[in-house]
Amino acid sequence: MLNFLARRIAQIIPTLFFVSVLIFSLQQLLPGDPALVMAGEERDPAVIAQIRQQYRLDQPLPVQYAYWAKGVLSGDFGESLRIKVPVRELIAQKLPVTLQLGSMAIIIAFLIGIPAGIVAAVKKGTAWDYGANFFALWGISTPNFWLGIMLIFLFSIKLGWLPASGYVPLTENWRASLAATIMPAFVLGNAIAAVLMRHTRSAMLQVLESDYVRTARAKGLSERSVILKHAMRNALTPIITLGALELGTLLSGAVLTEQIFSIPGFGKLIVDAVFNRDYAVVQGVVMVTATVYITLNLVADIAYILVNPRLRG
Repeated sequence: MLNFLARRIAQIIPTLFFVSVLIFSLQQLLPGDPALVMAGEERDPAVIAQIRQQYRLDQPLPVQYAYWAKGVLSGDFGESLRIKVPVRELIAQKLPVTLQLGSMAIIIAFLIGIPAGIVAAVKKGTAWDYGANFFALWGISTPNFWLGIMLIFLFSIKLGWLPASGYVPLTENWRASLAATIMPAFVLGNAIAAVLMRHTRSAMLQVLESDYVRTARAKGLSERSVILKHAMRNALTPIITLGALELGTLLSGAVLTEQIFSIPGFGKLIVDAVFNRDYAVVQGVVMVTATVYITLNLVADIAYILVNPRLRG
């Protein structure tokens, strides 16, 4: 296991390097001059030249990248060009909000998607199977913004059960926090649950038709034991990797969902930064998002190996 971890970490380092080069390079292609943004209404050429020198914007791009990468390695993503606050402080404020939302969404997705897929496979061709497939098709084809608006209309405006927008920290009031985040978490988890359901159903159908499952049934084991002890373990192995890949969908979907529900998380931070051409914030947020995504994939690989040790080599 240690050798496996060492190999995977060795692969992650060059990946993070190329991601950082890509993020920095693409940022330079965006229209607008950071020095003019920082100068604000002040258009004095001397002031603009001073800003360029202070932030090394007058240096060649490789030199600018070297200084930026050196700061990133020490946790310094620079300073917001608009509100003059260190980017790492903004990230530290917003990241826990999105992590809470994402964690709730992935829990909802797994609680709905995997049991629905198992039931659909076990009861193939019945009303349960058709109902689960209808749910999957509906979940995949329903846009997040439409579902979010419909949930706000039903549960906030008509029934008055849940707040339509806003956020309360979990440490401040957990009941109010769950009430404020349950709808956006469901919106984010809905499509992932549908994808998980489809793949779980396919994987379970293949496993249920395999020789070792037939052998287990021939030994007289109960259907419950065959499904829970023999079929599920092998069928869910690829679902772990799929769940990690769907986290990318979750992170990108959070941008729109946080806007709809006015959740002050990573999504809202990056949208505000793009509209205000706050390049330092955009670079910092995208770099942290990429790092979180790569780390979660590593965790998924470890879980994959723990479930199926034969893949360790």
